[in-house]
Amino acid sequence: MPDISKNTLFYGDNLPILREHIADESVDLIYLDPPFNSSRTYNVPFKDESGKESEAQLTAFDDTWHWNAAAEQTYHDLATTGAPQISAMISALRQFIGSNQMMAYLVMMAARLVELHRVLKPTGSLYLHCDPTASHYLKIVLDTIFGPLNYRNEITWKRTSSHNDARRKYADVSDVLYFYTKSDAYTFNVQYAAYSEKYITDFYRHVDEKGRRYRLDNLRSPNPRPNLTYDYKGYKPHPNGWAVSLEKMEKLDAEGRLYFPKKKDGRIQLKRFLDEMPGVPVSNVWDDIQPIGAQAAERLGYPTQKPVALLERIIAASSNPGDLVLDPFCGCGTTIAAAEKLGRRWIGIDITHLSITLQKYRLKDAFGLVEKKDYAVIGEPEDLLAAQQLAQDDRYQFQWWALSLVKARPLGEIGGKSGKKGSDKGIDGVINFIDDATGKAKQVLVQVKSGKVKSGDIRDLRGVLDRESAALGVFITLEPPSKDMLAEAVSAGYYHSPAWNRDYPRLQILTIEELLKGADVKMPPASVTFKQAEKVKLVAPEQPGLL
Repeated sequence: MPDISKNTLFYGDNLPILREHIADESVDLIYLDPPFNSSRTYNVPFKDESGKESEAQLTAFDDTWHWNAAAEQTYHDLATTGAPQISAMISALRQFIGSNQMMAYLVMMAARLVELHRVLKPTGSLYLHCDPTASHYLKIVLDTIFGPLNYRNEITWKRTSSHNDARRKYADVSDVLYFYTKSDAYTFNVQYAAYSEKYITDFYRHVDEKGRRYRLDNLRSPNPRPNLTYDYKGYKPHPNGWAVSLEKMEKLDAEGRLYFPKKKDGRIQLKRFLDEMPGVPVSNVWDDIQPIGAQAAERLGYPTQKPVALLERIIAASSNPGDLVLDPFCGCGTTIAAAEKLGRRWIGIDITHLSITLQKYRLKDAFGLVEKKDYAVIGEPEDLLAAQQLAQDDRYQFQWWALSLVKARPLGEIGGKSGKKGSDKGIDGVINFIDDATGKAKQVLVQVKSGKVKSGDIRDLRGVLDRESAALGVFITLEPPSKDMLAEAVSAGYYHSPAWNRDYPRLQILTIEELLKGADVKMPPASVTFKQAEKVKLVAPEQPGLL
């Protein structure tokens, strides 16, 4: 099994990656948010793949999960070679649910959870993020694989304050996170939430001369302590004695932590300052972490992006600095960003090149991290042969990867294989730049071709540039361009940059081979193609307590 010596992003299906790259009991914390429900929703019935429908309905994320040959093979492997309890569980679920999209989802999830259990350390934890569509089934799967005694919590995260689906039912405003551990000997650091304003007003009513809020606490011993029975500055102790020694009392006094009543027959009390209190221990209902608003600085435009604060809480609670965090469905990289910020090592896996690209930009913008120098990326094509294989396997993944080579933003649908084009009718990506005093963005339109190409393709792209009034066009091709194609591109003329007083070829042809060798689009410096992640200040490792 390969040695993963640095933080790593993997492109590809997480099941073979887990099996081939991640060693037994090597991971301290796993967070996964499988792609089942999202903003792009439509009804998919509980139906056999033959077409027979039942009355039940579910809301599904994508066409990722189907009962097909792969699902059947995975089911067969679990039922025949899995541990006895897993075989019994998956067989019973199929009898109950049938051979449909939901069962395909559960089969694929069960296979991955088996591998995730294998790679988790005995002291490790797993958090599975889901919604009520499949949460009840997933808990059965988790109980079977991790053991019901290793179930710790069902956490409810209130992800929004309102929803427009409350016409004939209660509004769905929460997600579910299942928290499981590998054993009883797991890492857990209690997390604290801020006190409410009412609590502060009711209990921390006093304010000292420095403006610090405090409440009063008694200093009496809970049991009779003759050795702690002494007068202090004329104040008598409780019959049980003081809670602290004379030396400690003097120290508290010197630090301004004692409250002396006006009358000597009163008793000295301890000041507990609000700014020294950790807060309220976090429960299994999380309503203090807000969803990412439309104008939020951390919003990157990824449809299922979760707040960094959510992942920071999980990582802080169930790992320590230097521990290894794994996200097998890492999307736009919120887990990775939170782990990096908190000083954890990390592994991220995703099946789309778009996701890997977004994470590269995020790591660079937020932390200044550079691929190969600061972290590894495994699974992306590094030579022409690998690029040709990717194009043959999945032309949409090839398209997204090719666009990432020129830092272009994909158009059309994100995350699926529909291949739908945007309103630009054939343009796959766009690069924005600002080149004059008006501040209006200009565009570079990018088209990607993985098959045979001809001069007519260049003429068509030139027509799109004219129609869209775009400044530049880039034609990315896997195959070498012909002389006619190059001549057609030259005939498109030049774009003159008023800001830089330079001319750039208006229509440029770049081959994948050239891009892999470092070629780039000739253009004025681009403005941000994807929304930039905020700069992040790393959190120093926790220091040992003083007491």
